[in-house]
Amino acid sequence: MSEFWLISAPGDKENLQALERMNTVTSKSNLSYNTKFSIPDFKVGTLDSLVGLSDELGKLDTFAESLIKRMAQSVVEVMEDSKGKVPENLLANGGLKEKLKCLKIDLTSFVTHFEWDMAKYPAKQPLVCVVDTLAKQLAQIETDLKSRTAAYNTLKTNLENLEKKSMGNLFTRTLSDIVSKEDFVLDSEYLVTLLVIVPKPSYAQWQKTYESLSDMVVPRSTKLIAEDNEGGLFTVTLFRKVIDDFKTKAKENKFTVREFYYDEKEIKREREELSRLLSDKKQQYQTSCVALKKGSSTFPDHKVQVTPLGNPDRPAAGQTDRERESEGEGEGPLLRWLKVNFSEAFIAWIHIKALRVFVESVLRYGLPVNFQAVLLQPHKKSSTKRLREVLNSVFRHLDQVAAASVLDASVDIPGLQLGNQDYFPYVYFHIDLSLLD
Repeated sequence: MSEFWLISAPGDKENLQALERMNTVTSKSNLSYNTKFSIPDFKVGTLDSLVGLSDELGKLDTFAESLIKRMAQSVVEVMEDSKGKVPENLLANGGLKEKLKCLKIDLTSFVTHFEWDMAKYPAKQPLVCVVDTLAKQLAQIETDLKSRTAAYNTLKTNLENLEKKSMGNLFTRTLSDIVSKEDFVLDSEYLVTLLVIVPKPSYAQWQKTYESLSDMVVPRSTKLIAEDNEGGLFTVTLFRKVIDDFKTKAKENKFTVREFYYDEKEIKREREELSRLLSDKKQQYQTSCVALKKGSSTFPDHKVQVTPLGNPDRPAAGQTDRERESEGEGEGPLLRWLKVNFSEAFIAWIHIKALRVFVESVLRYGLPVNFQAVLLQPHKKSSTKRLREVLNSVFRHLDQVAAASVLDASVDIPGLQLGNQDYFPYVYFHIDLSLLD
């Protein structure tokens, strides 16, 4: 499953034992896979400031999740015919260990091996500064996303409008890709070539009558140059001064003169515009090249060991020596930008989750700061109810009223602002990596 539960409990002996019981039960019952979730020691500040940050982080969490979903959808739209490769392009910068920071890894691996990025978000700064940095980063990404997708959508709309003009019937479609210079009498002071749409059942009638529809029609000047399901497009050459009379007689016979005069410069301009728009749109994506040319976001020769709950030391992520594949080769600027900034926004989002766990744990469990955060990955959707029951049983002692409310939605928790279904005896946050659903 691509769903995670991020929880925390006090770090005293009793609750560490409760965590171990939870780990044992969930492991034996095959309910979830659990790992420690590392959060640095932040500057706590005042409890009043934490209450304000709790509200701000909640809004920022929602905004970040919405942003990365929009970016994921933009990747789908840009890749079009290669949608099957979209997940391979929704990756995160390594961050597991220093040696892997240059690599891209799948989102699940990033979450299960999360390490706080001290370089980007120094933990020694006041929490409000860290949150402000994250908020500004995400706001800038959203601003850029809006401008880039707006430009792409304008390009796409213009192209679609041109393509529609070449897909209609003979009455409405553009004729620039059908006619040629040789079909017309050009640069004549007296003669002009008209285009006439004739219904298919009337082809024979046209051939018999077109020369007599008006005076001064050039004999044997008609030629069929295009057809669709309903009829054909014929040329006919006549003297300019009888155009109006010919149009009237043609209409009486259910032949339609299409208003079109051959302009070589205009036709060339339209063809070049279509070609340019097609090229520009293609260049935004260009090829189905993914970040790693061999096409895998999880490497057969790259094994990382997750730290089981209860093991105090996280082992170094195992890896084999492998040269980094060239990244971004053959990709257009929009896809390249989306991939880089999706990764940045996703990483910021998981850092926000870590901050929320820290702030809520301090508000819930008090000072001094002492709690343990754990990441649970439910094995299947059907096991989530049982998993919730196990957690409720193990941590019931932390909040009897909240524990009761999990089982009985009618129980009110005085002073609680959230809906009862969002509040548990332990700190809880949800991470859902189903970004394309």
